[in-house]
Amino acid sequence: MPGATIKQQMPADSATVFALLHDYGRRLEWDTLLKEARLTRGHEMAAKGATSLCVGKPFFGIFGMETRYLTFSEGKIAAVEMINRPPLFAHFAASIRHENNHAGSTATYVFRFTARPRFLRWFLEPIMLRALRAETARRLCALSGFLAPGPYKSS
Repeated sequence: MPGATIKQQMPADSATVFALLHDYGRRLEWDTLLKEARLTRGHEMAAKGATSLCVGKPFFGIFGMETRYLTFSEGKIAAVEMINRPPLFAHFAASIRHENNHAGSTATYVFRFTARPRFLRWFLEPIMLRALRAETARRLCALSGFLAPGPYKSS
């Protein structure tokens, strides 16, 4: 099963990063991949068992991936698995771990997936892996930039 691990230094403590990352009301302020992000099935806040829908911008298929939180430990780690069947994905799971350090914190995102249809996996998975790895790094960098203090930032 293809996957990757991407680490990003964050300019804020892990609790702050974690809270912003899982705040679906603010997700589109920084997320470079999504055009829609919301909790589903009656959930009002991210938590273990909660479900969410994230819809990508045009290049990434304009489809929605619905996930369920398997783990949710505020400020530390969250893990999700895909629960719907969007085009090209047979399986998807990811986790993000946060650890404080001298410069703020580090976010470590790990994902694994399986492409579909099965007979095209040999072709699709290397392309999807490359795209997912690059976009995940871009998203984490954007989150870090959003959190960075600067003259034009409001907080």
